[in-house]
This record gives sequence, C-alpha cells and structure tokens, in this order.
Amino acid sequence: VEGQQRRDHLNQLIEVWQKEMAFSSWQKFSSSTPIQPVILGSNASALLAAKLLDHAGYWIPAIRPPTVPTGSARLRITFSANHSVDDLRQLIYQLKQIEQASMVQAS
Repeated sequence: VEGQQRRDHLNQLIEVWQKEMAFSSWQKFSSSTPIQPVILGSNASALLAAKLLDHAGYWIPAIRPPTVPTGSARLRITFSANHSVDDLRQLIYQLKQIEQASMVQAS
C-alpha cells in the first residue's frame, strides 16, 4: 500500500511538472519517469543555473559533454516521493526566475 501511494505521488509530481513548467528559451523533454531533463544548451548556462539553484537550496546537477552531445548541456531534475507539490512549485518558480535572468543577460 505505501509503495503504491509513493508511486502515485511521484506520478502526480510528474503531471504537475508537465502541466505547469513551460520555458521561454530552455527545452523541457517530456518524460514519464521522475528524471526530467531540461536542455539549456551551453555548458556555461547549465553550470550557472546549477550554481544558482544550489544557492537556492536545490541540488540539481549540470550534465555536460561528453556525457551528453555538445550543445545540449542540461539540468537533471529528479523527483522523489519525499517532495511535495509545493516543493515542486517552488522549484518551478526558481527555474523560471533563473531562465528569465539568463535571457536578460544574453541580450
């Protein structure tokens, strides 16, 4: 019973992420698993976003070449059954703030 409740909760988090997370310049890949990649492109962008997320209290690693193809550096977001929907919505807010700040810097 507990295992099924945890799986149902993870599925709820994935559903919230798919419905509520929309990027302007970054790419979100739909995944039915708790691992949700977000493609930022450049190594520098992925490293900076990971650093800013770390300062905000999130451990979300930047994945860069040679682990992924050149030009597809990304953040690897992993949901846990211990995360709440509110936790996820706070992460979504942080990601949107970081993306917007990076777009301002790039222009």
